[in-house]
Amino acid sequence: MPRPPASSREELDRIQLAKLRELLGAVRPDNAFYETKLGPAGIDDSVASLAVFRANCPFTTKTELAADHADNPPYGSNLTFPLGRYTRVHQTSGTSGAPLRWLDTPENWQWMIDNWCDIFHAAGVSSADRIFFAFSFGPFIGFWLAFEAGEALGALSIPGGGLGSAARLRAIFTHDANVLCCTPTYALRLAEVAKEEGVDLAKSPVSTIVVAGEPGGSIPATRARLEEAWPGAKVFDHHGMTEVGPVTYQCPAQAGVLHVLEKAYLPEIIDPETAEPVAAGGTGELVLTTLGRHGSPLIRYRTGDLVTAAESPCRCAHLDLALHGGILGRADDMVVVRGVNVYPSAVEEILSSTGGVAEYRVNISRNDALVEMSVEVEPEDGDDGALAKSLAKAFQQSLALRVPVKLVEPGALPRFELKARRWIVD
Repeated sequence: MPRPPASSREELDRIQLAKLRELLGAVRPDNAFYETKLGPAGIDDSVASLAVFRANCPFTTKTELAADHADNPPYGSNLTFPLGRYTRVHQTSGTSGAPLRWLDTPENWQWMIDNWCDIFHAAGVSSADRIFFAFSFGPFIGFWLAFEAGEALGALSIPGGGLGSAARLRAIFTHDANVLCCTPTYALRLAEVAKEEGVDLAKSPVSTIVVAGEPGGSIPATRARLEEAWPGAKVFDHHGMTEVGPVTYQCPAQAGVLHVLEKAYLPEIIDPETAEPVAAGGTGELVLTTLGRHGSPLIRYRTGDLVTAAESPCRCAHLDLALHGGILGRADDMVVVRGVNVYPSAVEEILSSTGGVAEYRVNISRNDALVEMSVEVEPEDGDDGALAKSLAKAFQQSLALRVPVKLVEPGALPRFELKARRWIVD
């Protein structure tokens, strides 16, 4: 059963403060990484309020974590308990810097499974469902957590590791799987393979596609493209990170809005430059404190994810912080091209809404102080150049930028099972 929500903002604040004090009591003084940060700041389990905590507790950055892992290989010093207490190891994707290895105790792992179960409940997934997990079971945390959460729900959980795309499609039909769990890019790739193999997805048993790993599930044009490719299926978005676990679930009242699981996380949104709080309606960097991951916590962690806080209250009446547009991109992915802030999500929206794009790649080149952007596009069908002209016009209208668009041969661009890497920066 889903965990009952808080009845008021005041109740939720009280729950968060109690869990924060419990976390700080576990961390100090046994966690070497945080003892050096929290001790000088005077942050311990006697913290008077959430406001006092935010005003006095230092941030944690990925740069700090990377340096700590380099100095204390292979797991770093952000460990609250002796090494023998830990039973799981996973690692970050390494999309920005070397991957970090992350350890979890059984208690930590169960906390994250419970959070994933809340996400499944929000998606309407229950013990009556059959979930197909279309990814390889490598070192990344989300796949394992999602699979074990499916088991915890009592759903039939079907692993798709070690299979090619055509074999995964056959398995979906064989097992009559009605829930598909993968990245947005890979759901589109499966649809592409279905077309090649002559598989009619209108006859697919899939009614829900749970996506993560990329912003696509909250981008209207990409969502529409997914639901067109999988007739009769609804897309449900969420996001998480290896360092923090599963964080958000899609708003039940409006697609394109993600809610933070605030009983599990203490969220903040700050200006990436000044670190000052950002008011509702403004875009800033998401900061998270993991309230239940005592063994390898993150406290005021600057995630690097850019988000916009929606106005409160949300239409769905949920108290959890609502993020309009989901995850807009990463602070280090945003590029300034001739004075215009360009986010990956904006580029994907333009490409998806124009239509006719099977795959794409964005090339960013820097010549002294000048930054230029060009896009390579693989058309869905044969094209005489009309698509390139349409896209160039769309970029001009949406971004007020002249963006060169080059059409490439079918199959020329790479396909992705995990997080897509479509931005190439020289």
